[in-house]
Amino acid sequence: MALTHPITAKWPAQHPDRLQLYSLPTPNGVKVSIALEEMQLPYEAHLVSFERNEQFAPEFLALNPNNKIPAILDPHGPGGQPLALFESGAILIYLAEKTGQLLPRDAAARYETLQWLMWQMGGVGPMFGQLGFFHKFAGKDWEDKRPRERYAAESRRLLGVLEQRLAASEWIMGGDYTIADIAVFPWVRNLVGFYNAGLLVGWADFPQVQRALDAFVARPAVQRGLQIPA
Repeated sequence: MALTHPITAKWPAQHPDRLQLYSLPTPNGVKVSIALEEMQLPYEAHLVSFERNEQFAPEFLALNPNNKIPAILDPHGPGGQPLALFESGAILIYLAEKTGQLLPRDAAARYETLQWLMWQMGGVGPMFGQLGFFHKFAGKDWEDKRPRERYAAESRRLLGVLEQRLAASEWIMGGDYTIADIAVFPWVRNLVGFYNAGLLVGWADFPQVQRALDAFVARPAVQRGLQIPA
């Protein structure tokens, strides 16, 4: 069934019975590859090259009209029917519910996990991303440094929220590693690694975040997922 979707004309599926991932190894992209590796769910990864503007290809837009990665095509979706899905947070929830992994079954704990997932999507991702833009990329062309300082201050605040949470727990949801961690820590890693913004946000003030980040990156599934798609 997956072969009937327009996206497979540009990215043919070698294993059409497996879940198809269309992505890049960016903080948002690796959320899904890491989750798939942690869950050991069979999948096939396809690189969507932004250098070639493939995110604007009609075939990709047929799957994600918002022209962003990641996106998936699951030939075995709800009711046994194919499911096309975009938005990393929605995909993480879907995969967790599909496999029964990395999302608590207890109702209260489930909603608390989703709360932290939404916190990443609404705060950490946008704020860290804007700070990276103004600190490392085109922001250097602005003489006015107020935008950079605004996003640096908000990033510091968000790291403080995470630091307080992790001061009393191993992971965001206590002893349980969940999709909330998979959503948050690729962005934290990017902030102090790729964006080189550690000094700007006062990284030394967040030892518990560093501790959890180290534990996250040390996981074999995370190490694999960070490289996918190659």
